[in-house]
Amino acid sequence: MEKFKVFKPYGMLSQFVNNQKRRRNKRLLGELGNFPEGIMSVGRLDQDSEGLLFLTTDGKFSHKITSTGIEKEYWAQVDGMATKEHVDQLSEGVEISIYGKPYQTKPCKVSLMDPPDHLPKRAKDIRNEDEHGATSWLSITLTEGKYRQVRKMTAKVGLPTLRLIRYRIGEETIENMEVEEVRVLS
Repeated sequence: MEKFKVFKPYGMLSQFVNNQKRRRNKRLLGELGNFPEGIMSVGRLDQDSEGLLFLTTDGKFSHKITSTGIEKEYWAQVDGMATKEHVDQLSEGVEISIYGKPYQTKPCKVSLMDPPDHLPKRAKDIRNEDEHGATSWLSITLTEGKYRQVRKMTAKVGLPTLRLIRYRIGEETIENMEVEEVRVLS
């Protein structure tokens, strides 16, 4: 059973086959290496998100990561200046919509953070702060992973996400990794 960790870049789909009729020119994970037959991503990161993604041929590993409450830490650059009140709201859980139905997020760990200085520049610029106002960074650690959850949570408290990076899953991080880098997991 093979396992890999990947620093997924902005703009890439978390899949190996493009089964979409309209968006044929999208980048796919298979571009990052010569992976074994039956490889799959463990969880997903949407096209606009970056960071740590596991790939595996081991279904039990995939299930363990997605279904057993393992922590996933995200770094979110948000539009506006996050306050202690924002952090408290997010930490306690907020009501968001998942596929059109109300969903109450579980309590989670949220903290303000300094802008990470060791992240690679994103392929597409976020925006010019001088023209559009201040941004701030939050660390959000979840044990669940609903569709676009972090983006919906920050928007709910009035801080739309501008850049989203999954920094950590369990003990594994993207520390000292380059964008598009693939490493074998033991």
